[in-house]
Amino acid sequence: MMPPLSRFKRFDVRALLARGVEPFPEIHQRVHALAAEEGLIVIAPFLPSPLVERLCGDGFATKVERGGGSDWMIYFWREAA
Repeated sequence: MMPPLSRFKRFDVRALLARGVEPFPEIHQRVHALAAEEGLIVIAPFLPSPLVERLCGDGFATKVERGGGSDWMIYFWREAA
C-alpha cells in the first residue's frame, strides 16, 4: 500500500540532467535510505523506464504520473512485508 503523500520526499532531477549529470547514484542512495512508510518522488523531464525497472527489481513499488508539461513524477516506496 502506498504511504501517504506527506511521507514522500521530493527529488527533482531536471537540473542535474540539464547539466549532464547522471542522477541514478543519488536516486539509488535516497530510495535505499527510506524508512518504512516513506517514499521518494522523482521529478524528471522524461519517463525513466530503466530506473523504474531497476528499482522494482530491488523490491520497490512504483506509481507513475504525468506532471505539468513534459514532466513526469515517479513515486517509489517499499511494499510492506
